[in-house]
Amino acid sequence: MTSAADTFGVTGKPPADHRWTYAEYQALAETNFFFKRRVELLGGRIIEMALQGDLHTAAVELAREATAQAFGKGFWPRVQSPLHLDRRSGPEPDIAVVPGHARDYVGKGHPKSALLVIEISDTTLWYDRRRKGPRYARAGYADFWIANPIDRCIEIYRKPVQDPSARLGWRCSDVSIL
Repeated sequence: MTSAADTFGVTGKPPADHRWTYAEYQALAETNFFFKRRVELLGGRIIEMALQGDLHTAAVELAREATAQAFGKGFWPRVQSPLHLDRRSGPEPDIAVVPGHARDYVGKGHPKSALLVIEISDTTLWYDRRRKGPRYARAGYADFWIANPIDRCIEIYRKPVQDPSARLGWRCSDVSIL
């Protein structure tokens, strides 16, 4: 039989799980630590993102074209770029429509809000629903969409509300599937 001291060492405590802050994550990124790796920070964890197939790549570009046309001048549909959600999260949604132009954000850090966030979920549906969605709701994002090209539908999440029974204590009260 293995004792706690044998398993965890003299203190009997498991090793600590380091939760990265957004600032620490950005500092690593600036040193090119993640060179040629697709990662994002979510809840203090650095997550390796799924590889992109041709379906995902085409869907992202079509979504970018559609949002650029729908929102028009004065809005920037950012493609797979970080959002600064909170102290421990900097997800990189497939599309995030923010006010202004790319030049407006130079030297000011990544946006902390977006008018619309879209995730293309051909391989990451569970992750986008269960991990990212509650974080967007908690951050107060009014429009979060999941484009699901496999089932040929779009899930629309709106009206974030506090709900102690929901993951992270937040959910969207208005959910539609088109």
